This record gives sequence, structure tokens and C-alpha cells, in this order.
Amino acid sequence: MAQAPPQVTGHQFEDAYDKDWHRVDDIHELYYEQYGKKDAKPVIYLHGGPGGHISKPNTQFFNPEHYRVVLLDQRGSGNSRPNAETRQNDTWYLVADIEALRKHLQIPKWHLVFGGSWGSTLALAYAQTHPSSVGSLVLRGIFCVRDFELKWTLVPGGASMLFPDRFDEFVNFLPEEERADHVENYHKRLMSDDTKISHPAAVAWNKWEIGMSTLYPNIQGLKSLEDPAYLLAHARMEAHYFRNKCWMEDGQLLRKENIDKIRHIPCTIVQGRYDVVCPPITAWDLHKAWPETKLHWSDDAGHAATEPRTKRTLIEVCEGYASLEV
Repeated sequence: MAQAPPQVTGHQFEDAYDKDWHRVDDIHELYYEQYGKKDAKPVIYLHGGPGGHISKPNTQFFNPEHYRVVLLDQRGSGNSRPNAETRQNDTWYLVADIEALRKHLQIPKWHLVFGGSWGSTLALAYAQTHPSSVGSLVLRGIFCVRDFELKWTLVPGGASMLFPDRFDEFVNFLPEEERADHVENYHKRLMSDDTKISHPAAVAWNKWEIGMSTLYPNIQGLKSLEDPAYLLAHARMEAHYFRNKCWMEDGQLLRKENIDKIRHIPCTIVQGRYDVVCPPITAWDLHKAWPETKLHWSDDAGHAATEPRTKRTLIEVCEGYASLEV
């Protein structure tokens, strides 16, 4: 087996100077952390999933001399309360949450909105809804929730052709009578209040995605299956969002009238050439719809932001954007 390239050292921040919850409605409290200098340029990091979560290593793309980094656990995710809660939880609630947090933190405008995978979806949706709140965008592993993108990972004919053994393991976790509509039956299990039903389903669901997230085998990533803040929230939220097509019309984020709302915003796209989770065609389609963007291909990377070439490029792009006047 070929050896993975050497890892890239990211920026190092001191521990968060602020950790807190912000209540946004009668159900949800959003957990957030802040790093860097309080008077530096504000950046918000939008995690993937839906249902992923934040951690201090998310700050490594940003220079602590230039940026005030805000990390946000989205509704139902990570340390936000309650964990794995799907009520009052959809794309447009999350968009409103980002704006509410900006106002709560008294930030006039995000200097940079950074999102990868589902985070890129959310960043685009937020920017198109609140363009005056966004100074620049850095997007990685582009996902626009089109029907064929959802089918790519969830049904035969897409990623299953590259990882047939792992896809069979994913489907065959279910009893034979549930396999004809495996996505719906996963959803039913993931929504169960009985952890003996929901947690094994969450392990199987997450293992399928983790197993195809990097160009080289991702042994470290499998440890997240032991993280209680991640396990059920990630799988349940993905099933909840994907079966509802993330409450968007097909191709909505790529329509000219929506791109026109953000065309003036500096934006860089970083895409792994061998990304199997979010196929590169979507990054290319976004760049064609929005040719003012800069597109960087990571020719020896899959989906993950931590793969060396992708990580190095993201660090360089964020460093460049620190000098922008927005």
C-alpha cells in the first residue's frame, strides 16, 4: 500500500477564552467556543454532517495573530442541547442561528465564513440569506444537496461502485426485510428512543461515511464511533436532513438569482480530486455558476479537510484572506 504523505502542521491556538451556550428557542441551546484575539477579524467555522461537532483542532486553519475564531455546534450536535434533537431543526433554523450568534457576540460582520462538506452547504445558504453579514467565504468539499448528490452516497450506483464491500456491510446491517428501503429503515432505527436500537444503527451509518472520507485509510477517524456527542447526533441528523432534502429545492444554491446575491463576496473553493463523499462535480458546477470564485484542486486528497494538500491549501487561503478589506 502506498504511504500517505507527511502531515501538515496547522496553527496553534491557546485554549478557548470563551465557552458558553446561547438559547435560540424553547428547545435549543447552542454551544460555542471562541479562540484568538477578541479584537481580531471574526471567522465562524461551520462543521460538517449535518450532526458533526466542533473541537479545538478546527482552529488550525487560522492564524491566531489575525483571527478571532468562533466555533459553533449546530442544533442537536456536539455540546449543543439537547443532543440529537430533530424538533425545530432544519437548514433554515441553522441559518437563523448563525445570524443570531453574530448579533449575540456583537460582531458587525463575519470577516470570513468557513465551511466544509455540509458546512459548505450551510455557508452558501447563510450567505445567500444574509449577504451583508459575510465578508468572505472559504468552502471545502462542496455539497449542494442535489438529488443525485444524495443518491451518490446512499443508494447503489455511486460510491457503492468504489466501495462495494463497505456498502454491502452498510446495507446488510439491516434485517433482509428492511433492505429494500434501507435509508427509510435506517431513519426509523436512528429515531428510536431505545439506544439498543439507535446506537448500533448509528455505528453502521457513520462507519460507511468515515470509511470513504479519506484517500488513505482513516483508522483515526473510526475512533469517533466511540464519541457519545458524535455517534447518534451525526447519524440521526444526516438521516433527518437527507430524507427531507435539507428543505431545499433541487439545485437551489446554484441558481443564478441566488449566486447573484453573493457574487460580490470573495470566495475560494478547495476540493479533493478523489472526494467520494462530495463528488468533485459539485465544486466544478459551483465554480462554473460563480466564475468569480477561485478553485483549488487537491490532486492527492479525498474528502477530509485534514488531508495534507487540502489542509495546506486551506491554511494558505485563510492567511491570504486575513488581509482583505471587507
